Amino acid sequence: MSGPGTGTAPTSGPPDQGEVCLTCGDVAVELTVVELDGSDAICQAEDGGRERVAVELVGPTEVGDRLLVHAAVAIARVG
Repeated sequence: MSGPGTGTAPTSGPPDQGEVCLTCGDVAVELTVVELDGSDAICQAEDGGRERVAVELVGPTEVGDRLLVHAAVAIARVG
């Protein structure tokens, strides 16, 4: 869904790129929790890159969980 009030807009790139955030132009990515660090999680992408992610919005998190992450914030669980 895109358009007014949704926070996303269609990309001008290839159709398989989906939608991007209207505010920052970023996309959400799937990451795997590899370590817990206080109220955050250290997550890893398929290419091996790691990122500290705030997980308050998705609740208790465990190593191995797959998360949908946008702007270093977990916004949903995957699978």
